[in-house]
Amino acid sequence: MVVTARARRRVVAGLVAWSAVVVRVTLWPKPAPDDTFDVVRAVLAWLQERGVGLTYAVVEAVANVVMFVPFGVLVGLLLPRRWWAVALGALTSAAIELAQLAFLPSRVPTVQDVVMNTLGAAVGVALLAAYGARRARRTRTDDATTTARTRDGRVLPQEDPAVARVEPV
Repeated sequence: MVVTARARRRVVAGLVAWSAVVVRVTLWPKPAPDDTFDVVRAVLAWLQERGVGLTYAVVEAVANVVMFVPFGVLVGLLLPRRWWAVALGALTSAAIELAQLAFLPSRVPTVQDVVMNTLGAAVGVALLAAYGARRARRTRTDDATTTARTRDGRVLPQEDPAVARVEPV
């Protein structure tokens, strides 16, 4: 997918905004106020009472995947090989977890977070690839069905391929 200079600037701006949010979420000394987690636990308890077997661990894992989907899309738009974004997602996630380990004793770095973040980057790249393939397919279809026109906009007559053409003998 070709990214124009203007679109590239927007993608970079989106990546900067995404980075700011991720730094705030992952590298803040204290994860979040306890009442935030209380709300999540209350919602999970309510869901479990209604037979939905959703646990806090599942919500956390899904959140780690979702957090890196934009990374896969945005970085995938910037790189010549989209799938490099997955490797960069893994490296970025590993750097975050190492920073938590080295500098933030109140945080709990895990290998699972790296795996889930990397999966999120892969999902983002896959979504980008699917969008690109759909767009290319639609462009080919549009090109095949485009009506021929003269320079002044008049429609040129086209033969109907369903009608057999009889050549004079």
